[in-house]
Amino acid sequence: MKKLLMATAATALFASAASAEEIKLGVLLGFTGPAESLAPDMSEGIKLAVSEVSDSGKFLDGTTVSTVVGDSTCVDAAAAVAAGERQVTSDKVVGIIGALCSGATGAVFQSVALPNGIVMISPSATSPGLTTMEDDGLFFRASPSDARQGQIMTEVIMERGLKEVAVTYTNNDYGKGLADAFASAFTEAGGTVTVSVAHEDGKADYSAEVGAMASAGGEALVVVGYLDQGGPGIIRAALDTGAFDLFVLPDAMVGDSISDKFGDEIEGSFGQVPGTDSPGTGMLAELGAAAGYTGDAPYAPESYDAAALMLLAMQSAGSTDSSVYKDHVMKVANAPGEQIFPGELEKALEILAEGGEIDYVGGSAVELIEPGESAGNYREIEIKGGVFETVKYR
Repeated sequence: MKKLLMATAATALFASAASAEEIKLGVLLGFTGPAESLAPDMSEGIKLAVSEVSDSGKFLDGTTVSTVVGDSTCVDAAAAVAAGERQVTSDKVVGIIGALCSGATGAVFQSVALPNGIVMISPSATSPGLTTMEDDGLFFRASPSDARQGQIMTEVIMERGLKEVAVTYTNNDYGKGLADAFASAFTEAGGTVTVSVAHEDGKADYSAEVGAMASAGGEALVVVGYLDQGGPGIIRAALDTGAFDLFVLPDAMVGDSISDKFGDEIEGSFGQVPGTDSPGTGMLAELGAAAGYTGDAPYAPESYDAAALMLLAMQSAGSTDSSVYKDHVMKVANAPGEQIFPGELEKALEILAEGGEIDYVGGSAVELIEPGESAGNYREIEIKGGVFETVKYR
């Protein structure tokens, strides 16, 4: 059974209870930048979990929780680090949920969270490089590594009978990491990447990049980009020149802004995004609708889960001290214990307060593997009738 830590943990618990009846969590997402349309639903997911815990009155003898929101931008590492520093040094947060994108996440963790000994859980940073980052047990992510997504994308493409594809990727940690992981998996499976071309976000004209890919050819174009920046520009240039009309869309290209822009112009295009058909996803969709946001939007379930995991780990440890509760994140996330779904955080708090065990399933069927990242469930999507539809779970 999971028990409250003795000695140093008891001291940390006493200090927490004595010095503060409210704690603050940092929320650090890309509210501006290439994935900004994802951030609102993600933020609302975090707020929902925090409200459940805080309003229950069962968290650490009635301690309440508030959030401090910052903009990581996705593309400006200096701005992301500055926002994280404010949260830690000025706002005195006891943990950070974020960032949204991989580059910002790594920058904030290495420059702020690690030096200050603060736990950080990202809902959506997927770069394989984060797996091997030195983290002193302080970094977790509720989303799977792109090493896994590269394998899933290979399966999706191969099952559709495609053997040759061109690839373009946004020129950063996320883009290169996923492009490399995919190329390795696809080649190993017998496929051919005809060309792999980097693109910079924010350009007005992508004709040069599209021209290079058109010359190399391919049955489809894999666009490893951001849905609110270079990705749509690449698609528009490819459509306008007739270079490609079938696109493979990884996680950061899946969202309403893409279907709203292109509709049936990209009919039949397909891809994948983290997701599951577990009961928790449907439960969170209903809770989200009641709270006024889309609870099953891309990375919204993982955002709810990231906040829930952080707070439940504190309850399990009996402390808001990162050096103590970091060892409880994996414990509350995995079996054994009573399964916990969205809307059941009060029950989880009660079980933990009594010394019991929980297995947090949440909205994304959470299972954390070493070194603290999601094992990986994916939703295969396709543009049908001009909108994204789920066709399969993997």
